[in-house]
Amino acid sequence: MTATPTHPQTATTHVTGRRVVATVVDGLVFGLAYVALAVAVGTIVPTGPWSWRADVPVAANVAYGVAIVGYYVLMEGMLGQTVGKMVCDIRVIDARTGALPGLGPAGLRTLLRLVDGLFNYLVAFLVVLSSDNRRRLGDMAAGTLVVRAAR
Repeated sequence: MTATPTHPQTATTHVTGRRVVATVVDGLVFGLAYVALAVAVGTIVPTGPWSWRADVPVAANVAYGVAIVGYYVLMEGMLGQTVGKMVCDIRVIDARTGALPGLGPAGLRTLLRLVDGLFNYLVAFLVVLSSDNRRRLGDMAAGTLVVRAAR
């Protein structure tokens, strides 16, 4: 499936609220995946009435981390959207061409989530609010924009 390029100069980049919701949705996807992983290869230990701890082998945790990186790189690079972005009707585009960003830029965006994600994505939130075109550090480095999805 090839997405129709969006003209970067006319794209709506004021999607900060949608980006926040998309991040929460993706976090829920990851949480459910981790519960499934814990049920499949580990154990879930209740630690209180509303809390639990998962005991999962190190190899499974590493595989889970690799899967998350792959999720972002493949979904954003090839489709322009993660599940959260699909739900929120936004997508990632190349800032110059409006086309899908590709795997390289998506990989760079994902790598910079390590910085953007500090303090529960507070760094990304503050940078997005104060930057031109509402870009986080990963977008700036990768040359991407997050815009409303074209209908």
